[in-house]
Amino acid sequence: MIDGDITVWDSFAIVEYVAEDFPQVWPIDRLARSWARSACAEMHSGFSVLRNICAMNCGLIVELVEIPPQLQKDISRIDELWQEGLQRFGGPFLTGGEFTAVDAFFAPVAIRAQNYGLPFSNAAKQYIDQLLSLPSMKKWISDALQEPWREMLHEEEARNMGVVIEDLRS
Repeated sequence: MIDGDITVWDSFAIVEYVAEDFPQVWPIDRLARSWARSACAEMHSGFSVLRNICAMNCGLIVELVEIPPQLQKDISRIDELWQEGLQRFGGPFLTGGEFTAVDAFFAPVAIRAQNYGLPFSNAAKQYIDQLLSLPSMKKWISDALQEPWREMLHEEEARNMGVVIEDLRS
């Protein structure tokens, strides 16, 4: 992110930078805020198997050949985190009634869950649907589908992990 003469290049650092001017990026409640920061940090530094097997691609619908145990471990942990946040803070977002940074950190997971048909619990699927129904998410996905370029490494990764059922891009 570039803001005048300031460059911030890491997603977690960007959130903290933005929160300096917009404190609503994080939940107001201290308990919810600490939980959100911990969940963001876990997302930021973890789930490498999910990232490697399910390349981020808004345009491809992929049926995975298999869900290896390590991928299932990542899915189960994310599901557990989501259920904890939703139950503890009352939903419909992870820390309550407002979309915050923690939801933004998991937004790409919602896209992966949909596009790769990942096996999440019913509660997690409702959260995924909640995220995907947001106007900002719909715009993000719509804009991504209109991009003329392709990240060939991600294209190849997706095709190596499963069968491309549909390409939604123009």
